[in-house]
Amino acid sequence: MRSTISGYTRLPKIHKFSVAGIAATGAAVVAVAVAPHAFAAGTASDASVKPVAWSAEAFGETQQDALEAQTAAAVTAAKADAGKVSAEKARAEKQAANRSTERKAIEAKPAAPAKPAAPAKPAAPAAKPAAPAKKAYADNVDGWISEALDILRAKGIPASYEGIKKNVMRESTGNPRAINDWDVNAVNGVPSKGLLQMIDPTFKAYHVEGTSWDIYDPVANITAACNYAADKYGSMDNVNSAY
Repeated sequence: MRSTISGYTRLPKIHKFSVAGIAATGAAVVAVAVAPHAFAAGTASDASVKPVAWSAEAFGETQQDALEAQTAAAVTAAKADAGKVSAEKARAEKQAANRSTERKAIEAKPAAPAKPAAPAKPAAPAAKPAAPAKKAYADNVDGWISEALDILRAKGIPASYEGIKKNVMRESTGNPRAINDWDVNAVNGVPSKGLLQMIDPTFKAYHVEGTSWDIYDPVANITAACNYAADKYGSMDNVNSAY
């Protein structure tokens, strides 16, 4: 059966039971107030019952207002919580976007150009080969002839050890300071000198480059005489007498 109490139909089931109970209680109180004699036994004769201060209709409206206020408060709180969640989510998304932007900026930053490699140092020049040790020759007739022959071969002048030595021994007996002051050359003022008895004009004309200009130098005297003999006789080997 539909209730005629204003706002009653909008109450939930439990509230409806509460209102029904309160209404029954109120009716009983009213009955007592109307017929106080019915409850005279066991009560004071001067006792009075105060009338009910509210009606069921007023109670229902009050409960409904309270419920509506609570619902509105719950909705407001839920919206506030949702707003906080949305704000936190937006903040988190913004931070993530910022980190993504920074990461992309770092990744997009061009790498620093590689430093050019230092030019290779030029290789140190190879050490010059050591000059061959100068050949040593004995300071005697054999040593002088050997040294003269090395020079003659380098210059392409023909001669032999035997051909030189036989003429040296015949002309000066191996004395590099020998001088002839009695022959025709001496008479003419140009005496023969040295191991192979050369006169100064012939020595100067046939001097071999790289030797001394001293006519008494044994090597210079031999090389100049061999150069002259090669020109006049083909070789010192072909000379068997004074020249």
